[in-house]
Amino acid sequence: MYTRTAIEDEFVGRSECWCFGTLDDPEKLVHLGNHPEVTLCLRCARWASKQADGIEDRSRTGLAVMLRDRARFARRVVIQRGWHRIPIIGTALRRLGRHTP
Repeated sequence: MYTRTAIEDEFVGRSECWCFGTLDDPEKLVHLGNHPEVTLCLRCARWASKQADGIEDRSRTGLAVMLRDRARFARRVVIQRGWHRIPIIGTALRRLGRHTP
């Protein structure tokens, strides 16, 4: 599939993630609504979604917000200490990280 870019009138067969530069089929990338030329791979889109959720939580209060903040803190500790790179434990932590805020 070919897509037309908004900046140039060229047809391109593959799109590039704006964060990592990963080349992939445009249908496998997330396109921003008003800027279809901006594409994110699924990994970057998940990260951006988690960042947006954190920003929204800054203006909220409650038990659920406190628990999500604790989960974010735990994720930062895991990454700072490199636990996500340990062969057996790291696989489980990365899998768990996909399902936490």
